[in-house]
Amino acid sequence: MKAWIAFWNILDKDFRAYYLKPPNISWGLIFPFAWAGMFFIRSGLPAAQGTAQAGSGLDSVPTLLPGVMAVSVLFGTTSLLSVTVTFEKKGRSFERLLLAPIPLELLMLAKTAGAILFGVANAFVPVIMAAFLMDISQINWATLVPAIVLIAVSSTFLGLFIAVSVSEVFEAQTFSNFFRFPMLFLCGLFFPVAQLPVWLRPLSYALPLTYGADLLHGSIHRAPHLPLALNFGMLVAFCILLFAFSLRNVRRKWIV
Repeated sequence: MKAWIAFWNILDKDFRAYYLKPPNISWGLIFPFAWAGMFFIRSGLPAAQGTAQAGSGLDSVPTLLPGVMAVSVLFGTTSLLSVTVTFEKKGRSFERLLLAPIPLELLMLAKTAGAILFGVANAFVPVIMAAFLMDISQINWATLVPAIVLIAVSSTFLGLFIAVSVSEVFEAQTFSNFFRFPMLFLCGLFFPVAQLPVWLRPLSYALPLTYGADLLHGSIHRAPHLPLALNFGMLVAFCILLFAFSLRNVRRKWIV
């Protein structure tokens, strides 16, 4: 019971100290709002040019929505967590948390829970905007919601892995981009993985967002390319592996 009280206090502290600060709110919420608006307004522009062309513009909104959602989650979670954890480590405040009488696994889950919740909230910003441009009643929410949660968890654990692998904040941001930008082009967010060159497809299937993007596409506008069980199973596997590697780095580098 005391361990879960500590979990809640750490989560509450992170929200007040980091996630609810104006810079993080602007990056975490306004950024996906602007990102979604840029794509959706551009998609709806043909509507003002005639009825014959209106359908082509609005029909692209369901196609763009999964990619915009995934990008909002990916950039929001990795940016926030990689900076906050690295900053606390550099400021030696993380060492005080390591002295808390709770398991390391629960401590790291407490440090990542805020970013996961923030990532899930980010994902629904584009959905709210898309509701004004498309009929969202056809969305398969039973697939979409757990997919968003797993994407947020895997992206957060990727940010954690990055944060515990470097010592400076600028290194965390640079290292984050090493993973994030290839994902934009290789994970099937805006065009199918099948259209990639054959030699690039194995790399695509080695990235967690590939399976999350397939779930998002499948729940919004088309059948998934891979079986649902495989997509969910691979996302869970990536979450476990990233978290395990992060804990291993913490024990090796941060605990003397």
